[in-house]
Amino acid sequence: MLETLANAPRDYSWGSPTAIPELQGRTPTGAPEAEVWFGDHPGSPAILGDGRTLADARTHAGEPPLPFLLKILAASSSLSIQAHPDLAQAKAGYAAEEAAGVPRDAAERVYRDDNHKPEIIVALSERFRALVGLRPVADTDRLLAGLGEASGVMRLRHELTAAAPADALRAVIEAVLSGRADDVVTDVSAAIRDADVPGFEEEIDVLRAIVRDFPGDAGIVVALLMNLVVLRAGEAVFAPAGVLHAYQDGLGVELMAASDNVLRGGLTPKHIDVPELMRIVDTEPADAPVLAPRGDEEAGEVFDAGVPDFLLTRHRMTGTSRTVALEGPAIVLATAGAVSVAGDEQRVDLVSGAAAYAQGEDSLTVEGVGVVYIAQPGRRH
Repeated sequence: MLETLANAPRDYSWGSPTAIPELQGRTPTGAPEAEVWFGDHPGSPAILGDGRTLADARTHAGEPPLPFLLKILAASSSLSIQAHPDLAQAKAGYAAEEAAGVPRDAAERVYRDDNHKPEIIVALSERFRALVGLRPVADTDRLLAGLGEASGVMRLRHELTAAAPADALRAVIEAVLSGRADDVVTDVSAAIRDADVPGFEEEIDVLRAIVRDFPGDAGIVVALLMNLVVLRAGEAVFAPAGVLHAYQDGLGVELMAASDNVLRGGLTPKHIDVPELMRIVDTEPADAPVLAPRGDEEAGEVFDAGVPDFLLTRHRMTGTSRTVALEGPAIVLATAGAVSVAGDEQRVDLVSGAAAYAQGEDSLTVEGVGVVYIAQPGRRH
């Protein structure tokens, strides 16, 4: 089975009004377009060429839900700062909320399913900026030193060096999100508006936009503690369980385990469960987890995050034909040019921003000139 797959963009406020329409070669509507989901997740199941949702088609065929969800994501302002549970935490949290009778669609519900949500994003735009993980404390102190000597700034510097780095970061994040450090939020925000810190120009640019878009939000301080990674087109970053992240701006292909479990840490009007976030978050500082692909342009590049739920390959086609082996159901997304994808019996033509779904195929043959990404279940390690 090989069929086209499509979906309507989701209009989250942080979305770009132009990036996805430009990718798909259509006129913008004027509304923000944040994400297009290609999968069978009940939050927004994609539509097959015959009009059925992918969720209904898989159920009718006796197939379980897909283990992954593929998206196009376009941000023009910061997403919420967030982290996701590991599999054991998700199962326990979901069971606890089910036992407590918390409605699954309740605003305060944290665990909407019992799955983890590791994710990767590959930049399609020339630049894609993201906050991922917590920066080494010594580097953050250098940034803070350039923000002046307001009492809240000095308090933050002191508290970050009052304990071992992971413990200090945990204490600061909990205090800020719990409302016990409003002076820090106020003074840091004011300092960022006028800051000029050599070596941190890009960070200040991102933080200044956050202060503008989320005035008074405790997540401003959390964002200041995080690594800024600037991806170039084709580069990727991986957000494993427990790692704080917040995409800032740019267009990308995102692939994740099929889950909607999000614990937020600021920059959002949505519910923030501080105790639960602090229970699952990893506060060990480290460099941003950039994910380099394996392989080459001749055979295809593999983005393997080491999780069994998903694997992403990129194929830059230059007019030749390539056969791609499949390990299970797959979703093919074209992001440039025009390509054809063929299975045992069917063939579909894809232009930029269009997708197809393959089920029961051992391999796919890709031809044309363009770029395609193929998502499928991951390899067992």
